[in-house]
Amino acid sequence: MSRTSLPTSWRSVLPHLDEPLPPDRSPESPAGGSDAGVSVNLPFALVRQSTQNREFWDIPAEVLDAYRSFRPTPLWRARRFEDAIGARVPIYVKYEGGNISGSHKLNTALAQAHYYAKAGVKELVTGTGAGQWGTALAAACTMFGLRCRVFMVGTSLQKKPYRGTLMRALGATVHASPSDLTDVAARVGGGVNSLALAIGEAVEYAGRTEGAAFCIGSGETYSILHQSVIGLETIEQLAELEATVDSVVGCVGAGSNFGGIALPFFADAATTGAECPRLVAAESSTTPKLTRGVYAYDKTDATGVSPMEAMYTIGSSYPIPDSHSAGLRFHGAAKVISAMRHRDQVTAQAVGQVEALEAGRAFTRSEMVLPAPESGHALAVAARLATDGGSDRGVVACVSGHGYLDLSAYQQLLDGELTAEPPAEQALVSAMDRLKPVQGLAVAGSGHHG
Repeated sequence: MSRTSLPTSWRSVLPHLDEPLPPDRSPESPAGGSDAGVSVNLPFALVRQSTQNREFWDIPAEVLDAYRSFRPTPLWRARRFEDAIGARVPIYVKYEGGNISGSHKLNTALAQAHYYAKAGVKELVTGTGAGQWGTALAAACTMFGLRCRVFMVGTSLQKKPYRGTLMRALGATVHASPSDLTDVAARVGGGVNSLALAIGEAVEYAGRTEGAAFCIGSGETYSILHQSVIGLETIEQLAELEATVDSVVGCVGAGSNFGGIALPFFADAATTGAECPRLVAAESSTTPKLTRGVYAYDKTDATGVSPMEAMYTIGSSYPIPDSHSAGLRFHGAAKVISAMRHRDQVTAQAVGQVEALEAGRAFTRSEMVLPAPESGHALAVAARLATDGGSDRGVVACVSGHGYLDLSAYQQLLDGELTAEPPAEQALVSAMDRLKPVQGLAVAGSGHHG
């Protein structure tokens, strides 16, 4: 195991992209029109981090002090896992589950709460799927003196009631989504359980509550910037071990975990001229935006009033099948991840929940760490790459969180009750056929990955 120093700056990938990210559009913009002036309810610091081509950003002292309670996080070579799956090359894992939220989410929650508190906000409102983000934001709000309100996907809250308990213990108010508090939930209907709806409820509630602001979990460019501490530490830790890898893997809901571990490798290669490892996003087969979706403008939530973003998406109207990886059940990928996917600078593989949890079980038995189901997707892709997937030098994968509040999923796996529900092709086509493709960007295949 290697432990390294705590980064004092975040590192942005934006200066190393060949062109700016496509601007957001208001929902009222005509098709094909440009609208870079969409107003957003964000502290200026977060706006700057999302738009400026500045590579290094100093981590505020208050956030850095909070990081010191759980960072740097460990990285180790998972030799027993390699033996269990018959790996041909080394597998290294970066573990982000050792904090109060149990996941990587706390890296950006602390930063976002800090900036909102500095901007005078009194309450942060958010939506959460598996509950990791909600827990992280509840903890961050406690640290920076803010109230916290969380709309959690209802089916996920039923499966993992102790997530709600933990958030309430941290001082947050928690609602199952759909709730009876918002117009968007009444309009969409009670049969829908998705992260887009939970986020939509949070957007609406925050918009009508004085002193409150909506705070998104992941996928925004600034949240991926904050997560760069994962990749920065990983690069240094691999160097300490004199290890090289040709594949970097992270699971993808919106993209902050994957972006956090992968994009610093891209920036490092762009700066040094070295060959960039293959950057592989592991997504759920129930929500295959990067493998079966389209690059188009789509809504980020169910309200229809938030800015439209350029993203790989399976359509915000698609009824995503239920699964134990609620954190991956988001219809779209982050703007920066999507732009890089469009240019073939990142790639993706879809994983069913049975394969993901089998990988998680093998990891538990071999490495004595219980991964979250979401992290099981990354381990499953790492196993593919390390066995017969073409990796020649080694794989590093991010275990984004622990699975101690996901034991019902593992119980179903042990009982043989778990199934996979990939979307039917026609259902995906129907959800995507009205979306407006992103125009005017360079063609795929122009990246400098190896």
